[in-house]
Amino acid sequence: MKKIKINSIIKEVNSDNLHDLRLELGISDDTITIYKGFATDENLKLNDNDSVIFIKKGQIPKNECLKEMMAARNSPEINDALNGAKIGIAGLGGLGSSVAIALARVGVSYLKLVDFDTVDPSNLNRQQYFISDIGKYKTQALADIIAKINPFVNVDIKTIKLDENNVNSVFNSCDIVAECFDNPHAKAMLINNLKNKIIVAASGMAGYGRSDEIKTIKMAKNLYICGDLKSAASIGNGLMAPRVGICAMHQANQILDILIKRVENNG
Repeated sequence: MKKIKINSIIKEVNSDNLHDLRLELGISDDTITIYKGFATDENLKLNDNDSVIFIKKGQIPKNECLKEMMAARNSPEINDALNGAKIGIAGLGGLGSSVAIALARVGVSYLKLVDFDTVDPSNLNRQQYFISDIGKYKTQALADIIAKINPFVNVDIKTIKLDENNVNSVFNSCDIVAECFDNPHAKAMLINNLKNKIIVAASGMAGYGRSDEIKTIKMAKNLYICGDLKSAASIGNGLMAPRVGICAMHQANQILDILIKRVENNG
C-alpha cells in the first residue's frame, strides 16, 4: 500500500505506477494526469506522499487542487522562498506589469503594486493590459488580471505618485522593490531614497536591438540593473514589447534568484 495525495486528499492505494492508479480509481480516458504539478502521459512510478491530480480537459479544478498543482511544481525550498516574499513594484507599465505577472505565475505570495496612472491605448503595444482596461487605474486593472492567473497571491495596490516624501512608507513592508519607471528622474529618486531595500532596476531596453545585449549587473550591495544601459527611448526608437519583456523577465528572474539564495543561505 502507498499513501498518495489524490486531488488534495491522501488515499491508500495498491498501485505502483500511474497507469495502474488510473485503472484502480476508474479514471476515464478524457482525464488529464497532473503528477507533481506537471501534466504527463507517461507511466511513472509512484512513491509515498506523491501528489497526483486528475482533471477532465477544460475543467477548472477546485481551489485546493489548483493551489496544490502550483506548489508541486517547485521544491519545498523554493516554495519557502516564495511564501515569505514581499515584493514591491514601482511603476506598472511595460516593465512593471510584466514583472508582476511573472512573479504571480511563479507563486510569490505578496505583491505591492504602485502606480498613479490609468491605462490608455498607447500602452497596449507593450504593457500587459487589454482594450477593456482602458480608463482603469493600472493598479486595479493589474490586480484583476493577476487574480485570474493566480488567486492565491496577496495583491496590495497603492494608486499614488511616488516621491521622496512617501516612497519609504509605501514600500515599508517590502523586502525587494522592482524599479519599473520610464522616467529617469523617478528612477533616480527611488534608488536614492530606498537605502534599506534591495532594488532591482532597469535601464536601456528601447527599440528592437539584440536580445543578448540585455544583461543583469550588480551595481552595488543592494542594487541590480537590468538592460543594456544605453538604449533610451526617443522618437523613432520607442519602447516595444519584445525587448521590454526581455528586460522585465531579467528583473523577475533576479528577484527570484535573490529569494532562493536567501533561503539557501539560511539553511
